[in-house]
Amino acid sequence: MSELYAWTDGACSGNPGPGGWGVLMRAMAGETVLKERELSGGEAATTNNRMELMAAIAALEALTRPSAITITTDSAYVKNGVTGWIHGWKKNGWRTAAKKPVKNDDLWQRLDVAQARHDVRWEWIKGHAGHAENERADELARAGMKPFK
Repeated sequence: MSELYAWTDGACSGNPGPGGWGVLMRAMAGETVLKERELSGGEAATTNNRMELMAAIAALEALTRPSAITITTDSAYVKNGVTGWIHGWKKNGWRTAAKKPVKNDDLWQRLDVAQARHDVRWEWIKGHAGHAENERADELARAGMKPFK
């Protein structure tokens, strides 16, 4: 039985500015890579947080059937948001505890729907720390940004 993993990253040139997102996905059997897929995309005018969210969304939306997956992100915003803050936002009608609209609520709602059909384990990793898969996701995010620079 294989295990699924995704490493996600977002990048932005200026914040806001042109941005990109990247995903490295792997199906693994122990230490053996069975299948690998790379995804990337971008937008002309966006923020780093939006691109971090889009990377996670793209990873989940790429799955064709309900799956168990570990998603590793270097974004504390995504990790803390999806494992903690989102529950209160949903209860409050997508408003913060201070009753203000949640920033990027369109993407948070899309991420919520995308993860609902899967068994997702979220992990955080320090970015730009030499982790090969995270570095590859960063390269893909920068490539996704190029057409918009």
